[in-house]
Amino acid sequence: MNELMLPERQQRIRDRLSVDGRVIAASLAAEFGVSEDTIRRDLRDMAAAGLCERVYGGALPVANCLTSLAQRSAQDKPRKQRLARTLLSSMQARSVVFLDAGSTNLALAELIPEAFELTIITNAAAIALALAEKPSVETILIGGKFDRMVGGAVGAEAVEQLRHFTPDLCVIGTCGFSRSGILSVYGHEDAAFKRAAVSQAKETAVAVTTEKIGVSAPFQIAEPGRYHRLIVEEGLDADSLFAARQHGCQIQFART
Repeated sequence: MNELMLPERQQRIRDRLSVDGRVIAASLAAEFGVSEDTIRRDLRDMAAAGLCERVYGGALPVANCLTSLAQRSAQDKPRKQRLARTLLSSMQARSVVFLDAGSTNLALAELIPEAFELTIITNAAAIALALAEKPSVETILIGGKFDRMVGGAVGAEAVEQLRHFTPDLCVIGTCGFSRSGILSVYGHEDAAFKRAAVSQAKETAVAVTTEKIGVSAPFQIAEPGRYHRLIVEEGLDADSLFAARQHGCQIQFART
């Protein structure tokens, strides 16, 4: 094939990051007919411009948690639906589930069948609205200070309301999943609320899109051992999940 010009090549890389959630330098070099050094320079320049996050052997998209829930929900929807379907497949009828504000959790709420008997507790108005026409789902909406970026109630009042519930399952959202398996977010109050949700639940699950792997946001939610199930996309290397596995976390790969 004819060698792509620099802007074309970097646009192709951005497109691939959006679709696949990661790129491998060696694969891109073979595909574009250039050296790995050329691809590494591309990735270095793109990272400096804030267009990707460099990792060993390739790159990941930049974390998108600093956008609103509405914006996040419109991005990469098929990938989030695959994660949501995998979460749904392991949920038990007539259980009590806390759904944290998050775009993958919103996708999960939309996928819950109308006849599936559940009690859903959530701090996200969008999730409550998605459940409103599902007659077998009882929905409890936690209120308090509403964070537009989080897309849900956070703060002391919301945390206090959480203390009245002991859900069978807490499905938590996260902005980062570090190499040591720590979940983290960008907001202090959001992190405090999520920590409270994890502490109240009998079991905690988290679904993580590939671009969040290796990301460490400023405020910690939970260390390995505090969450029990991790749902990820296919193709992740084993090293990325080692810390979670080491602490007994069940790893599930998203169904296609």
